[in-house]
Amino acid sequence: MPDTVSALDPQRTIDELKALRTLTGDENGAQRVAFTDHWLSARAFLKEKLLEMPVEVITDPAGNLWATLKGDSEKELLIGGHLDSVPNGGWLDGSLNVLAGLEVLRRLASQYGGKPPVTVRLVDWADEEGARFGRSLYGSSAVSGHLNVHEMAQLHDKDGVSLGDALMNVGVVLADAPQASGQLRNAAAYLELHIEQGPVLEGMQLPLGAVLGTFGVERHTLTFRGQAAHAGSTPMNVRKDAFLAAGRFGQEIYAIAERHSGVCTVGSVKTWPGIVTSVVETCEITLDQRNLDAGKLAAMWQDAQDAAQKFAEEGGCTVEFGYLWNIEPIPFHPELIEATAAAILEVTPQSHRLPSGPLHDAAEVARAGVPTVMLFVQSLYGISHNKIEDTEEQHLKLSVQALDRLADKAMAWIEQQA
Repeated sequence: MPDTVSALDPQRTIDELKALRTLTGDENGAQRVAFTDHWLSARAFLKEKLLEMPVEVITDPAGNLWATLKGDSEKELLIGGHLDSVPNGGWLDGSLNVLAGLEVLRRLASQYGGKPPVTVRLVDWADEEGARFGRSLYGSSAVSGHLNVHEMAQLHDKDGVSLGDALMNVGVVLADAPQASGQLRNAAAYLELHIEQGPVLEGMQLPLGAVLGTFGVERHTLTFRGQAAHAGSTPMNVRKDAFLAAGRFGQEIYAIAERHSGVCTVGSVKTWPGIVTSVVETCEITLDQRNLDAGKLAAMWQDAQDAAQKFAEEGGCTVEFGYLWNIEPIPFHPELIEATAAAILEVTPQSHRLPSGPLHDAAEVARAGVPTVMLFVQSLYGISHNKIEDTEEQHLKLSVQALDRLADKAMAWIEQQA
């Protein structure tokens, strides 16, 4: 294996991340929302760096940007990330993935004289966050074959701009997006580095972790219906209070999550008639449940329905269930998980394996049948999607080094599959 240190410069990645932060952020955080001017500036920043390398750069029909370093084999190692951010987001979420991948691509081009053993491609996925149109993983789902153009055509941002018009403004035709699936034709493995966005690694005082997979998600609405009544004249024991039933349910879902080793969130609560002098007639809540095990996730949702029915009946109410969205758990490739753990141990004394609660583009690539793995680097405070999002610089350097080692291991693994 060639020396992976001589041409690799993790400090350059940090410097480029800071330059990107200055270019596309303000005092409130990152502003690289997909298909906006700041996002286009970030893309231009990346393209300028790629001009210095022997790579072919294209934008696919969905708007994803690909930089290809041709290798001796047509089999492809993909390294991916996303430059888009949420409004007032953090400086590392997504951009670390891309710029660390850029540094690995530089090292490979230098180390192998511009032609590594396998073809290596860096991809900047379009609109991973879904912050503008409410649909995450747009670009990677187009590539994976899980994009419904008709549904996407109905999406509008808060200003009434349609996704189709926003794409047209950056030279992409929504109806053509599914044609991007051809980009995975020769994909043999996919790697993605990301900040953890949670507190696990920080709590363990570890810089890096190998990711087991992404949680499956079940999202539903629950609407409890009772009876509106005067807040002063209606005794407590005869009320049909929809909020009381929903509140009791809201406490129970935490026990359900603990029982099945998952997580759950009541993200919103709406009440009608919504006035201070009336018992609540209708209470609608949203429920998000997540688990890495499909069976446990199904059990969590069934237990939630049973509990909702129980508390509704006890309170003289009814409950209705509405579907929002779901995705199955996505386990990553076991041999690539082992390779990731080994790469981590080459740059730091200890590793850890953990699931990802948030979704990532890696999940869509894995759904398409490409062997996939992720590498997490510690997040300070466990905070992301916030201007205070941060990671220690020494940990950022380790993450670039580990991704670089993993790239070599993945290339060797791809060659062994021949």
